[in-house]
Amino acid sequence: MSLFSLTAPLAERLRPRTLAEFVGQEHLLGVGRLLNRAIVADQIVSMILWGPPGSGKTTLARVIANITGHKFVAFSAVMNGVKEVRDLVADAQQLLANFGKRTILFVDEIHRFNKAQQDAFLPHLEAGTVILIGATTENPSFAVNGALLSRCRVWTLNALSDDNIGEIVALALRDELRGLGKMRLTLADDARAHLINYANGDARAALGALEMAANYASEGGENAAKELTLTTIKEAITARNVTYDKGGDEHYNLISALHKSVRGSDPQAALYWLARMLSGGADPLYVARRMVRMASEDIGLADPQALTLALAAKDAAHFLGLPECNTALAECAIYLATAPKSNKTYVAFNAAAAAVAQTRNEPVPLHIRNAPTKLMKQLDYGKGYQYDPDCADGFSGQDHLPESLAGTVFYTPGEFGFERELKKRLDYWEKLRATRRRVEN
Repeated sequence: MSLFSLTAPLAERLRPRTLAEFVGQEHLLGVGRLLNRAIVADQIVSMILWGPPGSGKTTLARVIANITGHKFVAFSAVMNGVKEVRDLVADAQQLLANFGKRTILFVDEIHRFNKAQQDAFLPHLEAGTVILIGATTENPSFAVNGALLSRCRVWTLNALSDDNIGEIVALALRDELRGLGKMRLTLADDARAHLINYANGDARAALGALEMAANYASEGGENAAKELTLTTIKEAITARNVTYDKGGDEHYNLISALHKSVRGSDPQAALYWLARMLSGGADPLYVARRMVRMASEDIGLADPQALTLALAAKDAAHFLGLPECNTALAECAIYLATAPKSNKTYVAFNAAAAAVAQTRNEPVPLHIRNAPTKLMKQLDYGKGYQYDPDCADGFSGQDHLPESLAGTVFYTPGEFGFERELKKRLDYWEKLRATRRRVEN
């Protein structure tokens, strides 16, 4: 039987109880910082703690309760509903009235609460009956409804640094009361580096892996090696938990990073962000669709082949799926990142759309209307139309815009890639048009 099978997990046992024990988040909890001062002075207000897993959100809520002396009550979206909110509030009112003691209502993963549950807290926050501390890994701007968000202060917690994780690991090995100190374990330098890298800023992940490795070491009895080696650490951990949420803030951060890396002609970064998304479980078809957009928005006619390749990558993702399609997506990302850039098509369409929105819907000029019937021809539909392939240079020089928009330029080619050739063509046709107009006049 494992040494710790009958006790709380190491991460729970080592949970800090005071600000002095808290590791990381110096920007919030350092001496003199606003949140630190509010906690020490017992002037806290309802708040949302926003940060990645293992950054200390739950721990901080418990530390606040310990320091202020307020009652700590945890509320679960899975186990509780609006009725339980009323019961908790009734208890909080009685506690406040009888003993002058306030209640901290801690709501982990508050983004999972529906609107009715979130709204149920509002009157009690306004009345000051409870102090709400919500924890979330999702951007509160999207995950928490506006009414509740307006009544809470948002504090952003960062992923723990490697130094922070190293400090926590050292404490776990040293602490004899709550940690692994009685086992007299040491951690090889390469094993320590691997564990810290694996943790990815998540203290809970680091301590979970360390405890598993310690359990392995204890199975050999008193004669077992007391040094945790790189091999032992590798055996104790699973694959790295890549931070990614398909519907959350990190999803949009990562696709934004990929898009901007492609736009910035940085194939190395484009490959990295692509790998981050796919490793985290992103839908390859979603990634492919976004790259189709990149091809048309940021490259356009500077390299028409970019859109063709992006569509081919989309077909490959659909046909092969993961992991086989990852090289097709990587090929596309590299091609798009190294292609000449132009947003002229994007700008041109937006300008045309703005003209549609801002001007009246002019009738189609008669000479370019469809004329399939005798009546239409009698009404001069199609009259005077010149068939360009039959004209000299394959160009008639006719106007095709409504008269009120005649001469409007929506698309101006750029100076890079294939658009340089398009610019030559447009300039040549404009000269032909001007020459023919002079001859007609």
